[in-house]
Amino acid sequence: MAAMLVQDHNNSLVRWIMVSVVGFLLIVLHLPLGAYGSSRSTSTRSVLAHQPQVAIVPPEQVGLCASSVAIHGYNCQEFEVKTEDGYVLSMQRIPEGRVGGRGGRNKQPVLLQHGVLVDGMTWLLNSPEESLAFILADNGFDVWIANTRGTRFSRRHATLDSAFSPYWNWSWDELVSYDLPAAFDFVFRRTGQKINYVGHSMGTLVALASFSQEGGKLVSKLKSAALLSPVAYLSHMTTSIGVLAAKAFVGELTTWFGMAEFNPKGEAVGSFLKSLCSSPGIDCYDLLTSFTGKNCCLNASTVELFLKNEPQSTATRNMVHLSQTVRDGVLSKFDFGNINLNMQHYGQAKPPVYNLSNVPSNLPLFISYGGQDALSDVKDVEILLDSLKYHDGDKLTVQFVKDFAHADFVMGVSAKEIVYDALVAFFKRQI
Repeated sequence: MAAMLVQDHNNSLVRWIMVSVVGFLLIVLHLPLGAYGSSRSTSTRSVLAHQPQVAIVPPEQVGLCASSVAIHGYNCQEFEVKTEDGYVLSMQRIPEGRVGGRGGRNKQPVLLQHGVLVDGMTWLLNSPEESLAFILADNGFDVWIANTRGTRFSRRHATLDSAFSPYWNWSWDELVSYDLPAAFDFVFRRTGQKINYVGHSMGTLVALASFSQEGGKLVSKLKSAALLSPVAYLSHMTTSIGVLAAKAFVGELTTWFGMAEFNPKGEAVGSFLKSLCSSPGIDCYDLLTSFTGKNCCLNASTVELFLKNEPQSTATRNMVHLSQTVRDGVLSKFDFGNINLNMQHYGQAKPPVYNLSNVPSNLPLFISYGGQDALSDVKDVEILLDSLKYHDGDKLTVQFVKDFAHADFVMGVSAKEIVYDALVAFFKRQI
């Protein structure tokens, strides 16, 4: 079935997967990272140092509520949240299920955070009976969907224009420091309750990094967290496509990778993908399996909807940072590749490490990972679990799904029975 899906949607799907592969080419490339500049200037920081502000969004284009939620009979609200560094993020709320007020007025809020190169549509790709956002709403939860900076509904800024490089001067460090705290603060103020969190892929990375921060400002607003296809350590990925491509096309990469915006639909990426697919040893008809692992449970309608909505842009610097995580085997802040720049930003020659052993041992965690996942490899998840070895035994729930790969956790038609039912039960135990 997976092979048929890839063939049916060959042109679009190949483009999407190859765009994702490009990010991992930097694993073996040591590009001059100083060119990406400072994460934020002192003057900009002083101007934008304010509390996050919120307002109902009057979107210029049809948002997720109208296009993907209300059409299924759910109440949905569009909001925007401004981060402390000035980015304006879109957020959707599904306050109740289709049957109405199940669960009473004080419903438990759940915040859903997607991964890289996608947006909040991640949680709405299947039918209401199979999509996590709808399942949570129908089970009495107050559902909030985040959209990372740079994605289609989160491209505004207080002073910067997404058409220019300064807007894209960030990596997932800024998602840890600004985006996630802004989302938490807004949901907490709006509901007055601690938050249950769900992350997939990079959505787990930014969460774990945030939870490990000293001071516990974000953790103080957190009730529990569910991590699907957790990404923290990436040194055991089983995909070799990135390495092969890097050896063949280093010249082309260094030419176009100076762009600040990593735009999957741009000409530079398209040109590279065309040449890469013609390279010996690269099978563009089966990249879905070779890149994400053998997904067991995708259907044609889900893939078609996915391709209509994704991929999304991110910052090139973010892709560099993710690749540093793969290459270095540690979870640390962005490495500027220059001792002086690192000293300027961190006061030390090497970037600080996110110490996951600092995640509070009494924080309820649900971790679900797959045996076929080529990105969140079993060995890397085992390293993550080892870093949590002192976690309170009754606060850590671990689920291993032998047949699942990376996309199955958000797109698989059997995810409800295998993963989501257990996740919902986990959240209900926290009430």
